[in-house]
Amino acid sequence: MRQLSTGDMLRAAVKAGTPVGLEAKAVMERGELVSDEIVSALIGEELDAMGPTVGAIFDGYPRTAAQAESLDAILAGRGRTLDRVIELAVDEDALVERITGRFTCANCGKGYHDKYEQPKVAGVCDKCGSTEFKRRPDDNEETVRTRMAEYRAKTAPILPIYDARGIVSRVDGMAAMDEVTAAIEGIMAA
Repeated sequence: MRQLSTGDMLRAAVKAGTPVGLEAKAVMERGELVSDEIVSALIGEELDAMGPTVGAIFDGYPRTAAQAESLDAILAGRGRTLDRVIELAVDEDALVERITGRFTCANCGKGYHDKYEQPKVAGVCDKCGSTEFKRRPDDNEETVRTRMAEYRAKTAPILPIYDARGIVSRVDGMAAMDEVTAAIEGIMAA
């Protein structure tokens, strides 16, 4: 099983400076979502690279009705189907706090948070000892709220499509991390 995070895939394309990456970079810096065509093309390429026997978990995709239709076509063209959809229910204000407070070690990538997980020694990475940290430029309140508005307008309306197929499970995303993990693992194992 392989996780396909559209955000990670897009950031990798941006870092590599590919034509798709350069196009996506400008859109992401404005806090907007990249076009359905770009995301769908990346998903298709990743599935092809994985081969037909490796399962995929789509993280952050599909986000629109057009992407849902595209995903159906991408999967059907490769003899695959979508088995499950997991919706994480979250409080928007808490989500803003979680996202805007996160930062990582610039050297090893260890994750931290302003409120929930500070380094044991202020300014020093617990894992590698580096004193350099970074924050994603899109981890700000305005961008998070814009994305939540986009979710309500474009993504939430596709849930009934998957509800009609009987493949949606809902998880309380505000529960403790181990509870959320256990709930998701239980759904995946079913």
